[in-house]
Amino acid sequence: MNLSPPRFFQRFFKNIIWNFPDEKEGVFLTFDDGPTQGVTPWVLDQLARYNAKATFFCLAKNVEMNPDIFERVVREGHAIGNHSYSHIKGWRTDTTQYIQDVIYANSFLHTNLYRPPYGRITARQFRLITYQYKIVLWDVLSMDYSRRVSPKKVTKFVIDNVKPGSIVVFHDSLKAERNLRYALPRVLDAITATGMVCKPIVIPRKNIRES
Repeated sequence: MNLSPPRFFQRFFKNIIWNFPDEKEGVFLTFDDGPTQGVTPWVLDQLARYNAKATFFCLAKNVEMNPDIFERVVREGHAIGNHSYSHIKGWRTDTTQYIQDVIYANSFLHTNLYRPPYGRITARQFRLITYQYKIVLWDVLSMDYSRRVSPKKVTKFVIDNVKPGSIVVFHDSLKAERNLRYALPRVLDAITATGMVCKPIVIPRKNIRES
C-alpha cells in the first residue's frame, strides 16, 4: 500500500505543503473532519498522554455543533486548519460557491491553513485560496477511514513510513473510529520510541503567498 504523493506531483504543486523536509525531529500528525463527539475528546486524551501536539483540520459545521470540543482543542495547544464548512467537493463545485464555503468556515476557525476535502481542488480554486491560506496536504495517508483496510494495516503503514518532517493524516470521525482507536496509541508509542516529537503546523502569515 503506497499512498504517498508521487514526487513529480509534489514538484508541480510547489505552493502546497506536503511535508517539512528540513525538519530534524518533528512529526506532524493531522486530524480531519472533526470535532466529533466521542472521538475527538479521546484523541485529545491520547495526545495529552504523550505530550504530543497536532493540527486539527476541522469542518466548521462540526465546530458549530461541538463548540466545547473545539475550544478544548485550542486550549490544549493544538493548531487549527480549515477543512471547509461542509466537506465541499472541489472538482464538482462552482468556484464561487467553493470559495464562499471556505470563507464562511473561517469565520469559525480563524486560521491561515487550508486542506481541501479529498485533497482535490481545481486550478482556479487553488489560485484564489492561496492568496489567504497555505494549502497543507500530506506525505503519509493513514487510510483509517477505509473499512477495507484493517486496523493493523493502518498502524503498520504509518509506522513504516513516518519520518522527521512527515505530515500524517488521520480522521477524528465516526467512520474512522475503529481504525483510529487501534492505530493512534501504537503510532504515538512508535514515534516516541524513535525520539521524534509531534508538533503542530505553524505557518507565519507573511509566508502565505510565495513567488
